[in-house]
Amino acid sequence: MKNQTIHWVSGLALAWGLTLAPWADRAQAKQTTNPTHEKSVPTPTLSPLEDSVRHELVMLPYYRVFDNLEFKVVGDKVELSGQVARPILAIDAQRAVERIKGVGQVINHVEVLPLSLNDDRIRLSVYRRIYGDTAMKVYAIQPVPPIRIVVKNGHVTLYGVVMRSMDKIIANIEANTVAGVFSVTDNLKVSS
Repeated sequence: MKNQTIHWVSGLALAWGLTLAPWADRAQAKQTTNPTHEKSVPTPTLSPLEDSVRHELVMLPYYRVFDNLEFKVVGDKVELSGQVARPILAIDAQRAVERIKGVGQVINHVEVLPLSLNDDRIRLSVYRRIYGDTAMKVYAIQPVPPIRIVVKNGHVTLYGVVMRSMDKIIANIEANTVAGVFSVTDNLKVSS
């Protein structure tokens, strides 16, 4: 156990593989041509098992922008956590990870959010506000939108990775303008 490393891989790292990787390639190419004006986006280092888990979770058919899946790998044990709007997604996530070669045990701590028409309305409104903003269009066209919108009983939590600190501010402001939102917790990270 002392030689094993523990890694928490959050929804932002899940989204990384399909959303920010193209920017990382562009940033790296720009850095080689003009290193004084551009900075590269660091790539998270994942073990082969962590990468397989990330891939399986991102590829789940019902994984949407309104869900946030996270995982931790310790040896051959995978611990799932996060929040999902549909109960089937928590079950599908566990089944998908259990099928990965090298996974011995899966512990599922994924929270299924309460069913609520009001929360559904808030999810859609926050989505439209954030991804409808002109400055945020670059995120809306990604295969897996990097800003995750989790709503529980009128409280909004934003997860994910954005390219600039201004994008983090815009997402927070837009989420706070939606009617019926009691609070917004901004857990967005800015890639550096």
